[in-house]
Amino acid sequence: MSRLVIVSNRVQPPIGEGGSGGQGGLAVALSAALRESSGIWFGWSGETTEQFTGHINLQRNFGVTTATIDLEEQDVDEYYNGYANRTLWPLFHYRMDLAEFESGFAEGYERVNQRFAETLEPLIEADDLVWVHDYHMFPLGQYLRDRGIANRIGFFLHIPWPPYRLLLSLPNHRQLAETLFAYDVVGFQTRDSLDSFRDYVIQEMGGSFGEDGRIIVGDRSIIAIHCPIGIDTDNFVEATRSTAARHAHHRMRESANGREMIIGVDRLDYSKGLQERFLGYERLLQQNEKIHGEVFLLQIAPPSRSDVQSYQEIRASLDSLSGRINGAYADVEWVPIRYVNRGYPRDRLAGIYRAARIGLVTPLRDGMNLVAKEYVAAQDPEDPGVLILSRFAGAAEQLTEALLINPYSAEEIADAIEQALAMPLEERRERWRACMDNVEKEDVMWWRRRFTAALEAVTQSAA
Repeated sequence: MSRLVIVSNRVQPPIGEGGSGGQGGLAVALSAALRESSGIWFGWSGETTEQFTGHINLQRNFGVTTATIDLEEQDVDEYYNGYANRTLWPLFHYRMDLAEFESGFAEGYERVNQRFAETLEPLIEADDLVWVHDYHMFPLGQYLRDRGIANRIGFFLHIPWPPYRLLLSLPNHRQLAETLFAYDVVGFQTRDSLDSFRDYVIQEMGGSFGEDGRIIVGDRSIIAIHCPIGIDTDNFVEATRSTAARHAHHRMRESANGREMIIGVDRLDYSKGLQERFLGYERLLQQNEKIHGEVFLLQIAPPSRSDVQSYQEIRASLDSLSGRINGAYADVEWVPIRYVNRGYPRDRLAGIYRAARIGLVTPLRDGMNLVAKEYVAAQDPEDPGVLILSRFAGAAEQLTEALLINPYSAEEIADAIEQALAMPLEERRERWRACMDNVEKEDVMWWRRRFTAALEAVTQSAA
């Protein structure tokens, strides 16, 4: 097996016994691959420095080597807060109204990717596989090629790829798309994103398809694949049996006091459909007085990117909505929404998921959404809850036996909750089993092996 060099915006080194404690499923999978190949995980440290020097902080933790660099404050403002999260993120999540197009953002994005390439180059050995992750680093492959790197380089996009005409609103959209042709393999979460990418290449770049499935533009070609990410299913199921999970489950059942719980767990982000979710739940309360006092929504929404204006606005909106709904419907013994702005460890979340009759996952647009898969994995097979899932989450392509809804429709959300609350045990088991089969089969290790196998099969590139 070739050595693997993973590149991402941030690096999450293993911590705790066994090298996986406190890590998310993605970090666990990547760490396992790095151990197998004696590889390196390269990225930004999350720290700033007065002047960029290219100094690399090399560390080894639980068998995984990490290499991190510090960035200047201006780099963070323009590359990360600017182009990545105020230009690309909203546009790729279909929010043109929130996308900001400033030349300084784009310049900072290019500068930081060049710095990544310059610093990474000396670490790359002749036979290494290089795997670049996500929208922060579209042009990194091209900058590595410009520096003479001929290794096999892959890129995986964790967020959706937008439709052809939506992408046209991005200044220099063709330049961004062309950078992907510096890679050998490009992976997308869903067939929909892959089809949108192909559509753009054909219509805007005059591309064509080769006999082996390659996408060809001029004298350059790539393999583009649909490769949905999963969770570390075995580990998550095991977490539901932990002391922390059992304690959290017991406390939630006790706190529910006989009421049915609906759970939502989302980073505080406008793409997650939280306002629409609250309005759908409000519609349920309006149209069905019988459930008053019999059900409650627990929404866990840890803040993120709090220095970006649009994120400040969504927090204010949700504070107002939850206050209005609770003010209108609560009584001295019951509050319809429990709204919590903090995160919880995965083992405690596993117990909370298990205590919930309904998992409400309603993003307006999402590359995958692993909360949906975690909720399924946490359920009691004998008495599972029901997953209500947005049609616009990547997970909807796999978890087809969830109750699939349009998250923009308050009426559909309300009707789906009513259906889930009334669903017979046998139907709940059948739907859960079908979803769990996919969560077990196409887990995060399957995803990692599928992508790296495609990359290893490529003949070495010519720089």
